[in-house]
Amino acid sequence: MAGGAGWGRVWLWTAVVLAGLVSAGLVLVVVLADLDTAGQVASIAGAIGGLAAVVASVAALARTPGGSGSRAGDRAGRRVRAGRGGIAAGGDITGNAIGDRSQISGPRTPGSTTARRSGTGDDVQAGPGGTAAGGDITGNAFGEDSQR
Repeated sequence: MAGGAGWGRVWLWTAVVLAGLVSAGLVLVVVLADLDTAGQVASIAGAIGGLAAVVASVAALARTPGGSGSRAGDRAGRRVRAGRGGIAAGGDITGNAIGDRSQISGPRTPGSTTARRSGTGDDVQAGPGGTAAGGDITGNAFGEDSQR
């Protein structure tokens, strides 16, 4: 199996089969042994299962976004945030009139002709009243009564 997604399936099915076998074993202990032994075995199995769940949770949290399963060029993991009255865009901001009574006139500004940058996962954050973009900002009218 090529790629990280294939190995994820292998681990998933391994866990499913292992859980089924452990469950069958616990049922056999209850049927063939006394309840005290079954209770002790169940408590040990529960502790081991709990530790396995903690390890799986920590591994999922520690995994970087956009790992081996992501496509080239995706912007996996990028967070775009703006404060009160702020404007934030994960890509280009082109040909916009932003603000009270702002306007754009004339021919439309062409978009960026440069090749797209591959996703770096960098965050984009604009403070209160600010403007931020993960790409180019061209041909805009920002602010009150602004024109282009």
